[in-house]
Amino acid sequence: MISIKKYLDLNASELQQYRPPTSEELLASMGEAYRAALEAIGTIGLQVCPATGQELSRGLASLAEDLTKATRPTTIQEMKVQVDQYLQSWGERTTLYFQKRTSEVKEILLTLALAAESVAERDQRYAAQFSELTQRLQAMAKLDDLPQLRAAVVRSASEIKSCVDKMEQDGRDSVAALQSKVAAYQEKLEEAEKRASRDALTGLDNRCGVEEKVQRRITIGHPFCVLILDMNNFKEINDTFGHQAGDELLRQFAAELRSVSRAGDVVGRWGGDEFIVVLDGKLAEAQSWIQRIQQWVCGTYALPCAPEGTKVKMSAAIGAAEWRPGEDFKQVVARADTLMYEQKKCTPPEDVKATAS
Repeated sequence: MISIKKYLDLNASELQQYRPPTSEELLASMGEAYRAALEAIGTIGLQVCPATGQELSRGLASLAEDLTKATRPTTIQEMKVQVDQYLQSWGERTTLYFQKRTSEVKEILLTLALAAESVAERDQRYAAQFSELTQRLQAMAKLDDLPQLRAAVVRSASEIKSCVDKMEQDGRDSVAALQSKVAAYQEKLEEAEKRASRDALTGLDNRCGVEEKVQRRITIGHPFCVLILDMNNFKEINDTFGHQAGDELLRQFAAELRSVSRAGDVVGRWGGDEFIVVLDGKLAEAQSWIQRIQQWVCGTYALPCAPEGTKVKMSAAIGAAEWRPGEDFKQVVARADTLMYEQKKCTPPEDVKATAS
């Protein structure tokens, strides 16, 4: 079947060579376009705000997957309500997130302004004391009594020293207080940055955190490989046992993936039920780690949120690509992603079966 756009662009003679698309074909094309739009919106949400975009991306990906099973006008109309809810929820959470970040920055700026104001007030206070002392010294110049003049000078010198000592101590106290406040807010900013680069559900790096670490390798030309993992039949877990059980399975899978990786490896959640691992070295070296993941990470998992004793067997499709000099991060990830989907096509779908311990 030709595309709808191409069909609409045909002239009269060309129309005779092609049959018009059937209503089923038009509906299928509409469903495919809608799925692509949902996935694009989820990706944009992650890029705009990684800290709040995970839930939006996962929800829209679930709706897109539902469209692969059945595409009907009523299905698309029903999904419109869910899409609106996802977008509204994401918008509210993103607004609150940026408001909080803005509030933290304003608080830091206010602290610095108050510190500057405090220094200015201190300087003005001591300036007034020195002005008064200067006037007294000028008045001493008119004294003719040498003993009285000597006593006044000694007293004034003592006052000057006391004032200078006090200024020095106040300066140290002000600097110490300012350093303490700056250190506290620096810690808050670092914590905010860490939260922004972490996946809230699994604690692994999110897309933003992974990209930042990989870009350092690209900048210095350090060889590395990218593994993209997609958990097989994960949607069936959510459908059978609920999203809470699915979230628990994601957390367990992420913890196992982190435990079999080396300290210098980058391990992150790429979105939904997809994970990413960045290994230093060549592809030949990465093969042993792929086997390690298949042996130790894939396997049987207990689901505490499901009926007592429920266990499920979980596997994953894995695509691996070695970075080529001159490639950017998106290019090497795209190659790994393609290989992962090729492997996934070769994996027959299985029903999720729960076993009782």
